[in-house]
Amino acid sequence: MSDVVIIGGGIAGISAAAELAPHASVTVIEAEDALAYHASGRSAAMFLQDYGNATVRELNRAGAAFLHEAGVLSPRGMMMLARSDESEGFEAEFPALGLHEITMDEARGRVPILAPQVTRAATRDDVFDLDTDMLIQRFRRSALDNGAEILTGARATKITHRSDGWHIETAKGPHRANTLINAAGAWADQVAAMAGLDGIGLQPYRRSMARIPAPGGHDVSGWPFMDGVGETWYAKPDAGKLIVSPADEDPMSPFDAWPDDMVIAEGLARWEEMVTTPVTRVETTWAGLRSFAPDRALVIGRDSAQPAFFWLAAQGGYGFQTSPAAARLTRALITGETPELDGATVAALSPQRFSA
Repeated sequence: MSDVVIIGGGIAGISAAAELAPHASVTVIEAEDALAYHASGRSAAMFLQDYGNATVRELNRAGAAFLHEAGVLSPRGMMMLARSDESEGFEAEFPALGLHEITMDEARGRVPILAPQVTRAATRDDVFDLDTDMLIQRFRRSALDNGAEILTGARATKITHRSDGWHIETAKGPHRANTLINAAGAWADQVAAMAGLDGIGLQPYRRSMARIPAPGGHDVSGWPFMDGVGETWYAKPDAGKLIVSPADEDPMSPFDAWPDDMVIAEGLARWEEMVTTPVTRVETTWAGLRSFAPDRALVIGRDSAQPAFFWLAAQGGYGFQTSPAAARLTRALITGETPELDGATVAALSPQRFSA
């Protein structure tokens, strides 16, 4: 019998386990054979404080100090690029992301392959690469050091609530808990249904990536994260190469996501419009699922119909950068502490907002 069983071993579940383990007995149940196999393991791995809606940004700000102190962030910077026909969108977007406009000479000094048709650029320096594996392992070690049990290959097959708490059947045997945390990512609504509860209208979307060689043999290590107007593509250096994404957002049912070749090709074509060096080879491609609630804020809190069922879901594309604050809020709400976040933000994250 555990005080808390967490279904899902991605960044949400493992960070919550790390926060709760000093205060309660915790068991993490992960369906796959490894932690962070799905969305968490396929992240673009960036920290941009002004990414997401107002509620998400509050979580970003609240977790920033932890990420810096944990040593998982390294300077990268960001540059938004626009062609002449994209100036109107550029004007609307770059201030909202905290960017400042620079000259094209300055932009080409940072990224020398920008095409002549790229006429506007804006940057900010306080955008960081995020070492996702290091963060996962830090939370994992903290959870284990404080007595948590972490089980992989333990897919939940049946969930029932009785007078003595939750009974969870898994591929590795039964478990009981007083509180069940649903951190199942794209499968969170399915876990709720298994527990006899209504979902939150969670929608998974596919996001694809391609890794290409460094263009023209350039040293790309100092290049910034690059983003297109309307987030129609983005690119970032990665281990001496470039990751390019079409920034696709195709609605999907929960599954082990795979990239669509045509979507990848369209994204690479949009990237090629911005640079002078064509893509001659794709080394590898992959995809993950980003899952959003209808209002695009995370869902953190007790279910309106069953308080012993706790939602920690709808991380969208913000799971890593929101994880420290989301996990601390989870701990506070479960242990009865006063949350560090203001009341309006806590209410904006609560699943109660869908039953009002």
